[in-house]
Amino acid sequence: MRLVLLGCPGVGKGTQAKILAEIFHIPQVSTGDILRAAISAGSPLGNQVKQIINEGALVSDAIMIQLIKERLQQEDCQTGFLLDGFPRTIPQAESLKVNHIDLDDVIEIKVPDTELISRLSGRRVHPASGRIYHIKHQPPKIEGHDDLTQEPLIQRPDDYEETIRKRLEVYHKQTEPLVSYYREAAKQGKMPIYTKIDGMGSVEDVTQAILAALLKKEGKTKIV
Repeated sequence: MRLVLLGCPGVGKGTQAKILAEIFHIPQVSTGDILRAAISAGSPLGNQVKQIINEGALVSDAIMIQLIKERLQQEDCQTGFLLDGFPRTIPQAESLKVNHIDLDDVIEIKVPDTELISRLSGRRVHPASGRIYHIKHQPPKIEGHDDLTQEPLIQRPDDYEETIRKRLEVYHKQTEPLVSYYREAAKQGKMPIYTKIDGMGSVEDVTQAILAALLKKEGKTKIV
């Protein structure tokens, strides 16, 4: 299975990606993880990526295409993968075709902007591990501290409300055309298959909706 998850920042793509990767036994290829690794490396490219993300903008196609291409060439991706956060633009989608990387399904998770602002502005992170909490929906046992290490949690600069609004604006301008690109291609009978999922339910509800769509395509009623 070669699957792409699309949706605004905060719709739950990362959470769903982890669940689906376990169910289907495929690697989750997360642009967030790849970008954080580049930032941690402290290379000139990593520093460039850090500045772009902190400003709430999207990393350029040229940078992302190179990073993703290298990742998908690794052995664990040869029998399938789940792309989390890529492609985000039509040129990125076209780059997959140029590099003969075929996709089976594109799932768009849809959530209103007002809900996304609430979700993201309340997010807190443990820097060393990447563990994520939410002040309302998933609070730590001790306010402001990681459950395992008791180290302080932080709010990432890209989770400040002003930055979130800019990220959503950028998404609607640059990435929503990609949704139309896949939707129209699917209407013409071209691969990949496109499905829109309501992301306002619980994590379990969203997972079940995605699975139902994927299983319906395969003519199945349950995971074997």
